[in-house]
Amino acid sequence: MTISHQSKKKYDHRLRKLVHETGDISIALRLGVPRSTASAWRKTPPREVITRELFDLSDIPVQSRIQALELQVGTLGAIVTLLLVLVRIAGARLSGERLPEGEDKDKVLRAIERAVRVLPLRSVLRILGLGSSRYHAWTRSRTKGCPLDDRSSCPKTHPAQLLPEDLRTMRDLATSADYRHVPTSTLAILAQRLGKIFASPSTWLRHVRDRGWRRPRKRVHPAKPTEGIRTNKPDGLWHIDVTVIRLLDGTKTYLQAIIDNYSRRILAWRLDEKLAPMASVPLLLKAFGGKGQAEARHQSLMVDGGVENFNQAVDDLCEKGILHRILAQTDIFSSNSMIEAFWRALKHHWLFLNNLESISTLRRLVEFYVREHNESLPHSALKGRTPDEMYFGIGEDVPERLRLARIEARAARLEANRRIECETCKSMAWEQLANLN
Repeated sequence: MTISHQSKKKYDHRLRKLVHETGDISIALRLGVPRSTASAWRKTPPREVITRELFDLSDIPVQSRIQALELQVGTLGAIVTLLLVLVRIAGARLSGERLPEGEDKDKVLRAIERAVRVLPLRSVLRILGLGSSRYHAWTRSRTKGCPLDDRSSCPKTHPAQLLPEDLRTMRDLATSADYRHVPTSTLAILAQRLGKIFASPSTWLRHVRDRGWRRPRKRVHPAKPTEGIRTNKPDGLWHIDVTVIRLLDGTKTYLQAIIDNYSRRILAWRLDEKLAPMASVPLLLKAFGGKGQAEARHQSLMVDGGVENFNQAVDDLCEKGILHRILAQTDIFSSNSMIEAFWRALKHHWLFLNNLESISTLRRLVEFYVREHNESLPHSALKGRTPDEMYFGIGEDVPERLRLARIEARAARLEANRRIECETCKSMAWEQLANLN
């Protein structure tokens, strides 16, 4: 829909003065002035107009004063334009906001009263983003001496809302140090039992959230660690875990893997249709690979409390000194979070993006992702190296090489951006060259 803006017609001030003094509107009608406009001229006194004929333009102080005023008006106009653009970009408009304090509302009304001396009321309200009906409602309330603030609903039409004394009681209870150990929903019921305020828990939660009533809770307990256990060499610590993956038909499959703590390399994995408690030992032997008896001894392994990690076969490896079993805890430092993070990446970044229609398809997808994870995907914690490069010690120069490459790329971007020229830049360069010549 196209919105048309009708321009306001302007008439000579001398014609308006003539109609007011003579009371005859016929001359104005003959000149094309609407009858309603001419009648309004006759009833209202003409505005005071200062014309250039009253000034002696040869008077130098008067000319300087006019030029100074014109400069001041232009400066103020530029400042107002910039402020309006900033306000519009910031989204500061009263059309969708409430002023909960009556003092703020009075400030806006006083500012409007000062502005309408030089601007039409419609323009002032449009600049503020304030609706005319809302402005007149404020004015009527102010004239009647109504003490109510700018509320979204009138207490007369919505009598079930909380009273001001109820809100004060709610605020005192919500911010009291005596009840900081009580959840907000429980505090709502406790306040009813104490006979202080009868409001539902949802009402409590809404007012506490909207009014920003923060409970006086200061944590003095030491913060939990945000990073798990880390080793300083390959095979310093392994993590083993099992995750369940469902196929499209709902069939459960069990994926078990071992990850190295230092390099985050997947050392071995297996996929089974059923959870086999004795499957951990063959997987561990596969992770040991071609290591000799001496190298394979005292290998630390972090496990959870599953039956696949606590059985006779795994116990035999521990008794022979080949395996040192460590039970994972809920604390982040001693948790199995590293392999849990791998499960999350495997599932959400790859498996769940494909149709898991059969276990053979799932095995092919897992094989692809494990190969990509070990050989191709760099990790930020490894400073840009892949797990294989960390595990086999073949990527020592990668961090320095990436750092130098970033420096070169930044220098190239600077040079490329400085070479970019628009038509204005070219014309300015030609002008400078001409001035030098």
